[in-house]
Amino acid sequence: MFTSLKSMGLRGIDGFMVEVEADLSQGLPGFDVVGLPDAAVRESRDRVRAAMKNAGFTYPVSRITVNLAPADVKKEGSVYDLPLLLALLKASGQLRADLKGKAFIGELSLQGDIRSVRGVLPMVIAARDAGLQEVYVPAENGSEAAVVDGIAVYPAKNIAELLLHLQGQEPLSPAETPVFAPESALPFADFADVMGQEAARRAMEIAAAGSHNILLIGPPGSGKSMLAKRLPSILPDMTREEALECTKIHSTAGTLPGGVGLLSQRPFRSPHHNISPQGLAGGGITPRPGEVSLAHNGVLFLDELPEFSRTAMECLRQPLEDDRVTISRVSASLSYPCSIMLVAAMNPCPCGYYGHPTRSCTCSQQAVGRYLSKVSGPLLDRIDLHIEVPPVEYDQLASRQKAESSAAIRERVNAARRRQQKRFAGTNILSNARIPTSKLKEFCPLTDGASTLLKNAFERMGLSARAYDRLLKVARTIADLDDSDVIDIPHIAEAVQYRSLDRKYWQARQNL
Repeated sequence: MFTSLKSMGLRGIDGFMVEVEADLSQGLPGFDVVGLPDAAVRESRDRVRAAMKNAGFTYPVSRITVNLAPADVKKEGSVYDLPLLLALLKASGQLRADLKGKAFIGELSLQGDIRSVRGVLPMVIAARDAGLQEVYVPAENGSEAAVVDGIAVYPAKNIAELLLHLQGQEPLSPAETPVFAPESALPFADFADVMGQEAARRAMEIAAAGSHNILLIGPPGSGKSMLAKRLPSILPDMTREEALECTKIHSTAGTLPGGVGLLSQRPFRSPHHNISPQGLAGGGITPRPGEVSLAHNGVLFLDELPEFSRTAMECLRQPLEDDRVTISRVSASLSYPCSIMLVAAMNPCPCGYYGHPTRSCTCSQQAVGRYLSKVSGPLLDRIDLHIEVPPVEYDQLASRQKAESSAAIRERVNAARRRQQKRFAGTNILSNARIPTSKLKEFCPLTDGASTLLKNAFERMGLSARAYDRLLKVARTIADLDDSDVIDIPHIAEAVQYRSLDRKYWQARQNL
């Protein structure tokens, strides 16, 4: 007996259709799975055999051959357990149901329960795009799969209830599409807790409004990490398209929380400095998204930046420029989106007190130079805002006056982002930081005075072409916060001051 049904596979963050073909023939009993299966797919034979017996079905004593087509694409994971079992039941005559137009996804327990798998969202999207009408997924993945419009999603807890539905005895209810409601970050991480640091707070607001990369440099205890960890509380609301992209990546990586349909908050990833380049950019024997992709449409926070390995830091250069990271292997080349806002924090020297107004630095000049040189010029050039975070004075700490809350800052950030969305309507540009070079003149009009100031700053500071572009984008965001359609002198002047910190530390290092 021969039968076939539809399942789905995962390649990068995109799904593709898989035809599960089962043939039962005479000969010595055996169970072969072909079609480039990995170890997890080959092990499905034992899970399927036990699940069939424990669910009350007869395991066919035949020569069983299962083909997963297309046969030249590697199949990974336990997602094929459920379609394998249904194919065997159909081929052996124990299931009489029409399976056309349906796709099946899920891992099986030995008792017949259907367990969650990663990558359900992109697989359901691919099933809809392929013209299928129904898709059957594990109950734990129901909310995630129901996000997709245009296809009926049926969550199932176990084999028994799924088979009753397929045979028309006890129909399952399709999952309801969840309502997308973007949320702000948790209320306990509020900018109202940050005393003083007005310049740094302003820079964080600009960075959040335009999705600009930012570097915080200052002595220990000045509030760098505190500022960075409160950044999610002022980030603009996610659009549904942004939320869908983020959810696809986290679904693929297996990091999507259970029961969640669409992510409602922008990601905030803060890896430890001992992370490998593969963990940061993605990779591995079976390529998976790295931290830079898990932070897509959100924040990647690198605390103690010079403590990261040089190779890990340098692997960020191409993703920061292209908003995508490409992982090439002999078998395949995968590309993951990584439109991130990089937030980095560091001390000015190993002891942390180089340039401190009251405390003396105990580091040698050579030690300071080696420490700063860990952050390369090309990486520094890709960071839009360089902010010095000085030590907080006693009067500011002891003050009972409450600082401005995250809610108030977030209102201004959302207003600036709405201006950007209106400006970029009809394009694929999401924020000022993503304006392509070819569109800068169109989207960043300058007054005559601003143009003159920018020219003088470019020549005096010896800026690169990349720094010029990024300075202009920052000025565009400052103008948006000022509710101005045109970039004027104050906007350029403020943007220029955020590019001067590298002159204080990195260029001064050359004279040590």
